[in-house]
Amino acid sequence: MRVLDHARIPELPNPYFGKVRDCYDLPATATEPARRILISSDRISAFDRILTAIPFKGQVLTQLARWWFDRTADLCPNHVLAYPDPNVVIGKRVDILPVEVVVRGYLAGTTSTSILTQYKAGVRTMYGHTLPDGLRDNQVLPAAIITPTSKSFDGGHDEPLTADGIIAQGLLTKARWEDVSAKALALFARGQKMAAERGLILVDTKYEFGLDAEGQILIADEIHTPDSSRYWIASGYPQAFEAGTRPPSFDKDVIRSWVGARCDPYKDPIPEIPAEMIEKTSRVYIDAYEQITGERFVPDLSGETPLARVRAYLAPWFA
Repeated sequence: MRVLDHARIPELPNPYFGKVRDCYDLPATATEPARRILISSDRISAFDRILTAIPFKGQVLTQLARWWFDRTADLCPNHVLAYPDPNVVIGKRVDILPVEVVVRGYLAGTTSTSILTQYKAGVRTMYGHTLPDGLRDNQVLPAAIITPTSKSFDGGHDEPLTADGIIAQGLLTKARWEDVSAKALALFARGQKMAAERGLILVDTKYEFGLDAEGQILIADEIHTPDSSRYWIASGYPQAFEAGTRPPSFDKDVIRSWVGARCDPYKDPIPEIPAEMIEKTSRVYIDAYEQITGERFVPDLSGETPLARVRAYLAPWFA
């Protein structure tokens, strides 16, 4: 029952509620710059909607992103200022760039915008890249590619973009897009290398970049978590690839595939997700944390409820 299904705290100013995070903007003061409180709930989203809540998911994501931020700061600075609670980040207030950067190393995916879905429909040119004929499901690509999408800020559906389209539409300048692309590919290469050392394959991931008050590009939100990334277990990949089945994974594909097999998740009501599937998904997140980091996951069970604990930690920022 230790589930943080929301973090709506009326004492905090300037709320913004996303699919997974509940955020509050702290205005600049004479001594402090503008900051944002980001609270990771246990909600899980896919297909542009909320599916359910998974125990400890928010803490896993926050702490795993923290682990990765600490190990990639030399490649790209990030927004983090403090971690007052296991589910909470205090970050620099950044203006998120209007392009979501997705890097893919394999022909994989289940959503309508994934390269595997489009490839199986006969499409060969997508996101400004042309893929060769004859690729198989879940095959490694000749080189990692960036498949950018528009960043929907109103909960709508993100739309595919190309590098030329990003520049032509004025979403980013050529120089800024080249800078963001270089950072994304470097982060992905670091992530793949470190994942491989832990017996994992980092298949694809998405990054959200923003600009701070000085115009510096920062990576925000999260990095290389099971929500923003697809991980496969390396030892199980060869057999699954030869059999044409989905490789064993550490990501929300577990629950996404369960839902997708039972309805059209973009149109139909989501079927009730059984307790054993929720428990299994929680275990997947915890196992992912432990295998990626090599550290034991210790849930914070303080406070009467997770929300009560978060409120207590954030009380100094109440208006």
